[in-house]
Amino acid sequence: MRQWALQDAKARLSEVVRLATEHEPQEITLRGEPAVVVLARVDYDRLTAPSESLLDFMRRSPLYGAEDIEFTRDQSLTREVKI
Repeated sequence: MRQWALQDAKARLSEVVRLATEHEPQEITLRGEPAVVVLARVDYDRLTAPSESLLDFMRRSPLYGAEDIEFTRDQSLTREVKI
């Protein structure tokens, strides 16, 4: 990720935007400290999209609806743990 001092980013805003739209996030610093990141809108939308629920994820599984899967469960009440 390329860093720009704020005054340089202002002077070369077109280049900052062009690089960001090419899926190269651009970091802008303020007094030498990272302040903001310029991203392409597509990248921003991907990062902020609502995540899929666990239920929807499981329904997309190729195993969804399979009747022949068996799960075994350990029926013991306790287990030994090394400390």
